[in-house]
Amino acid sequence: MPSFEYVARDASTGLEVLDTCEADTEEAAIDALWKRDQLVVSIEEKASKKRRSAGRKVPLKDLVLFTRQFATMFDAGMAVVGCLKGLEKQTRSKPMRNVIKDLCAHIERGESLSDALAKTPKVFDKLYLCMVAAGEKGGLLAEALSRIATHLENTARLRRKVKSAMMYPAVVTVVAFAITLFLLVKVVPVFSDIFDSFKGKLPAPTVFLIGLSNVVRQWLILVLLATGGAVYGWFCFIDTRLGRHVWDSCRIRLPIFGNIAHSICLARFARTFSSLVQSGVPILSVMQTVSEACGNFVMEKAINAAAQDLQLGEGIADSLAKHPVFPDMIIRMMSAGEQTGRIDNMMERVADHLDEEIEGTLSGLTAMIEPILVVVLGVAVGGIVICAFLPIFKLSSLISGAH
Repeated sequence: MPSFEYVARDASTGLEVLDTCEADTEEAAIDALWKRDQLVVSIEEKASKKRRSAGRKVPLKDLVLFTRQFATMFDAGMAVVGCLKGLEKQTRSKPMRNVIKDLCAHIERGESLSDALAKTPKVFDKLYLCMVAAGEKGGLLAEALSRIATHLENTARLRRKVKSAMMYPAVVTVVAFAITLFLLVKVVPVFSDIFDSFKGKLPAPTVFLIGLSNVVRQWLILVLLATGGAVYGWFCFIDTRLGRHVWDSCRIRLPIFGNIAHSICLARFARTFSSLVQSGVPILSVMQTVSEACGNFVMEKAINAAAQDLQLGEGIADSLAKHPVFPDMIIRMMSAGEQTGRIDNMMERVADHLDEEIEGTLSGLTAMIEPILVVVLGVAVGGIVICAFLPIFKLSSLISGAH
C-alpha cells in the first residue's frame, strides 16, 4: 500500500504536524486525515520499501506479549488506535512492529479491528479473528483479548514443555551420530593401515568394521545427500493433503509418542472450543474454527462431519461420539456440559486435565529415554572401539601369521 508524507495543521491545537500515513490513493489519505481533524497543507507519495508483514510470521512469544498488553491497555480505557501506537513504540520485535503499524493504518482508514487483523492471516489465525469479531459485536473486546492472551499463553507453555522434553534426546542422538561418523571416517582407517602391515587374518568383527568404514568413506557425500533429499521429500509430502492424512493417521497410533500427539491435539481442541464458546461465537463457526486449529487432519475430518450432523439437529456430544478419535472421557464431559449449559467450563477442565496428563507423560518419557540413549551411545561407540582393538589382543598370532 502506498505511503504518503504530509504536512498538516491540527484543528484543535493549530500546530503543524509532519508525519506519514498509508492509503490506497492520495485522496483517500487526505480524507483520512480530515477525519482526524487535520487540515492537509502538503502531501506527496513516499518512495519506501514494501513491508512484508502480511506474509511474515511472528514468534508466538511476541504475539502473546502483544495480546496481553493490548488487552490490559484496552481494558484501562484507551482507544484501539492509542493502544496500538503505544505497543508499536515499546515492542522490540521488528516483525511485530511492522504488523502493528499496518493495523494502525487499516483502523485509521475506518476498518474494524477484526477486519484489520484479517489482513495478516499468517500472524492472526482464524481463532484469533473469530474471538475478536465476537468481542466487537458483543461489546466485550477487552474480555475477548484477555481470553485470547490466556489461550496463547497456555499454548506457548505446552509447546515449551514439549520442546524441552525432546531437546535432550535430539542432542544426544546428533552427538552419537557425529561421534560414530568421526570414528568410522578418521579413526578406523588408521587401525586398518596398521593391521594391513601385519598381513595376518583379522577377527570377523574387525573385518566388518573396516568394510563399513570403507563404504562410509567412499559414499559419505552420496549418503548425506540422499538422507537430506529424503528428509526434504518427506516434509514436502506431508505438506500435501494426502501426506497430511497419512502422517496424521500414523502419528496418533505410534507407541508412546502417539499418545502424546493425540493428547496434544485433544487439548488444543478442548481449549479452543472453550475459548470460542465463552466469547459467544456461534456453534457452527466454533466447529469450523476448531477443526482448523486442532492440528490433526483425522480430527479435522471428524469435526467437520460432526458439524454436518449438528446442522441436522443432533447434539454436539452425540455427533462427536460417532468418531473413535474422540475418547469417551471427552464425550461424557461434553454431554454433561450440554445438559447443564456449561459446556465451555467442561471443555476448559478437559483441557487442563489433558495438559497435566501430557506433562506427566513427558516427564516419565524423559526419565526413561535418558538411560536408554546413554546405553545406545555406549554400545555404538564401545562396539566400534572393541572391534578396532580386538586384533591387538591377538597381536602375537597376527605377527606370526604375517611371518
